[in-house]
Parts: sequence; C-alpha cells; structure tokens
Amino acid sequence: MSSSANPLAGKRAAPSALVNLPVLLSNYYSLRPDMGEATHRVAFGTSGHRGNANAHSFNEWHVLAITQAICDYRNGKGFTGPLFLGIDTHALSEPAWHSALEVLAANEVVTMLAEGSPYAPTPAVSHAILAHNRVNRTALADGIVITPSHNPPDNGGFKYNMPNGGPADSDVTGWVEQRANAYLEKHLDGVRRMTFDKALKAGTTRRYDYLDNYVGDLPNIIDLAAIAGAGVRIGVDPLGGAGVHYWPAIAERYKLNLEVVNTEVDPTFRFVPQDWDGQIRMDPSSPYAMSELIALKERFDVALACDTDHDRHGIIAGSTGLLPANDYLAVAVHYLFSHRPAWRADAAVGKTLVSSQMINRVAGHLGRKLLEMPVGFKWFVDGLYDGSIAFGCEESAGASFVRFDGQPWSTDKDGITAALLAAEMTARTGNDPGRIYQELTQQLGAPRNGRIEAAATPQQKARLSRLSPDDVSSTELAGEPIREVRTTAPANGKPFGGLKIVTDNGWFAARPSGTENIYKIYGESFRDQAHLDRIFAEAQEIVTRALKAG
Repeated sequence: MSSSANPLAGKRAAPSALVNLPVLLSNYYSLRPDMGEATHRVAFGTSGHRGNANAHSFNEWHVLAITQAICDYRNGKGFTGPLFLGIDTHALSEPAWHSALEVLAANEVVTMLAEGSPYAPTPAVSHAILAHNRVNRTALADGIVITPSHNPPDNGGFKYNMPNGGPADSDVTGWVEQRANAYLEKHLDGVRRMTFDKALKAGTTRRYDYLDNYVGDLPNIIDLAAIAGAGVRIGVDPLGGAGVHYWPAIAERYKLNLEVVNTEVDPTFRFVPQDWDGQIRMDPSSPYAMSELIALKERFDVALACDTDHDRHGIIAGSTGLLPANDYLAVAVHYLFSHRPAWRADAAVGKTLVSSQMINRVAGHLGRKLLEMPVGFKWFVDGLYDGSIAFGCEESAGASFVRFDGQPWSTDKDGITAALLAAEMTARTGNDPGRIYQELTQQLGAPRNGRIEAAATPQQKARLSRLSPDDVSSTELAGEPIREVRTTAPANGKPFGGLKIVTDNGWFAARPSGTENIYKIYGESFRDQAHLDRIFAEAQEIVTRALKAG
C-alpha cells in the first residue's frame, strides 16, 4: 500500500519546516534551466507546466518562454480577443504573473487582469472566456492561469486555456512545449519583453471584475434561493486560495448562512495541516489537510473547501464527515440528473476511467449515457461546451457541470459550484451528501476503493504506457472472471497510458507516474476490504508479468 502516514500528518508545520520564501523567490529570478537536464525543460502534463524554482524547473526563463510560445500560437490561430489572466496565491505565482505580463504587453496582447487583487481562480477565468466568446465570435478570447493547483508551497504552475474555456489539449500543449523549449535553447532570443511598470501601464493591459461577473451569474447554475430559504449552515475554508474573497461575496449577495472559517492568505500556507507525507498540500480531499475543518463539522450542516486555484472541492457532511472524492461525485451525479429538468435528455455523464464504478451504476440507474475518458479534464471540455456532457468529473475531486438551461458555465474544473451544490442538495432534499450516499449504497452496493504505488524504472514505466490487452494472460482477478482488459478509454478509444482490468464486482487500473519512478494502481471492490486487498495484490502480479512479457 502507499506509505503509512507521517507522524506529523494532520498537524501544522513547525516554523522551521516552512518554505524559505526569500530563497525561493531569489531562485526564481537567478537560476537558469540547463537544457541538457530533462527536469529543467518545459513539460506540460495533464494540468500545464509545473515545477519548483529551487529545482530549476519553474523560474523566470520558463515563464517568459512559455508566454511567448502562447503568443506565437494564438497569433498563428488568429485569436484576436483578450487573454484572461488568472493567478492563485502560491509564492511563485505573483512573480510569474509579472513575467507573463511583460511578454504579453510586449506582444500587444490585450490582457485582462483581475480588478483589485491579482487573484483570479481557474473557474472564474474559464467563465470569463466563455462569456466573452458568447458575444464576440470573431475576436476570440483565451486565457492563462498561473497555478500549480494543490501542490506544495514551493511549487509553481502555468496552464493555457483555449477559446472553448477549457484546458488546452495535447496537440496544443505539445506545440507550446516544443516552442518554449526552443526559446530556452536560444537563451530567450526572440522573446519579446518590456519592463513590468511599462507593461502595467500599456494600453493593452486592462482590468476585469472576475469576482463580480462570476458571483453575479451563480443563480444560473446553483439554487441559491433554496439554500438561503432553508438556512443551511455552511462552513468554508478557502485553504488560503484564490477564491478567498469570493466566499464572503457569495454569502453577502445571496444572504447565505455561510461562515468563512479562515480568511488568511500566506504563501507559506502555515495554516494548512500537513498531508500524509508531512508535506503541505492544499488538497481539499485529504483528511489530513482538512483535519481542522473536519473538527468543526458539528457547527455546520455542510463544510466546504477548495484548493489553491479553486478548481477542486472538498465536502464535509455533518452526518458522516469528509466524503471521499469518488463518493461525492456519485452523489452529485444522482442529484443533478434528478433536479435539472431542462438539461438535454441525451446529455451524458463524463468520468475518468480511474474514477469509481459507483458513478457508472448511478448513471445506469438514472438511464443516462456514461462516457469513460482517459485521465485529464481536457477530455470533457468539448462535451461540456456543446452540452453533450452535462457533468464531467475526475477522481481527484475535480468536476464541472452545465447551467440550469444546459449551456456551458465553466469548461474547466469548478470547485466553487461543486461545493455549493452540496448545500443545494441539503436544502432541497433535507439530507446532506453523506446521508444521500448511504442511501445510494443501499440501492447500488457499497464500494471500497483506494490507490497504491509500486516502484518502476523509467523503462518499465515506458513499457506500462505501451501495453496492449494481448500482454495480459490472466483470465481471473480476485476470484472473478475478467470481463474487460483495456488500454484505451471506452468513450473515445484514446490510449490512457496504462492498463485497466474489470470484473463484475471489482477492477484495477495501473498507470505510470509522470514525475516519479513509480506506477500507481487504482482499485475498487463492491464486495469487501478483503476482496479489495486481493485485487491490489493480484494487480501487482499481473502488471509485473505483463511488463516482463515484453
């Protein structure tokens, strides 16, 4: 199984263990990538380029090169509308915001900065792109969000969103990655840039009220009147993230009984309890990072949290405590498709193929089409945009859904609406999400799921990502006949870089890590814990044999 929890998990870090901000910021400006080192190069994963200034993997040169590459890309595609620029509260985000603006202004890109503070969460940027392009189809807008998501405080991140509002797909990020690395190889020759002061005063640098536009539109996706009318007691911990000012605004505008339990913003994130391994992560699905909010659950009907760019959600039900991400996603599917009568009758449920099969069972129970996609939210963007997918979700507490009328709201993950939905279902059903999930398990079965990790060499990881069903000789998994062996996603036939095996009452999926010499095995059983343990044990044997076969 994964490493056992660090003794410090769930506790606040000692001051001596916090990130050294002066060193980190100095390294952002002073260290240069060595292009002979693979880890120093720009590399777009499922959520953009991420790295650490102390490790030469996220610094000023990276941001300058990536931003110029994005300018080149949008010029080539004829995107003449504004670029919406959002950032989160990580220490490296603001200097990266400065660097990006210096390049955007020099390239004469109309850039929309947040009114007031620079913070703008991912869903507000996606919402802004869609709102602009709905009425300006000839001058398309796109966006950048500077965030490493829930990653530790010394990390930085940079992602590009397309005119459809969602994260760029692999073809686009591959082009941007290659172009950015070419600029780095040439020591930034060809990168246009001006000083930050000059960029801030440029005619192309403008302000946009992300908060007011997003918060003002919320009644078109969440039944806030029902929440207010029922007096649902809501607690919120923004975890020091970019949505910290959004929650009080939502509470005030819609007269909600909502208390923000922590309004602090501090780039050391000293107020976030340490995760399972002793690292600080702003992960709203972690019982360790959420331990202080969990301790307050008796005060609220539901308590909510989001990660640093507010694209992920965490839900604490007064009845049961913190819901595992997969459990809440199943509840959300059940509730939404029963309480959104104007949604298209053929609108599907979208999920990643390593998310719980409970979602499949709920979709089947509701008579809704289910689309299982590869890992990465980018696979849901087109469906959310055209309405063929009404709800898209991934196992790491990311989800987005369409408006009451079936039109797109955010085609990137939206932790704010996913969290507020928990309050809406509590108001309209009289049951919190924990109780609703318990009712679902009585009807559809009670799964147990988890994830383990195993060591793998780079060669084994590459082999795992190229496996075919023919490489698996086993006919049974944990005492049940194997029904499916997959290396591609059912919904679109795209390879997902791993292996998934399914039986009637269980499954596992194995994928290599993109950053560590390990592979991850996701597993689930609809029987009991002993069955799940057996699935994990046999999964490792099956994967080991398959790797040796080639």
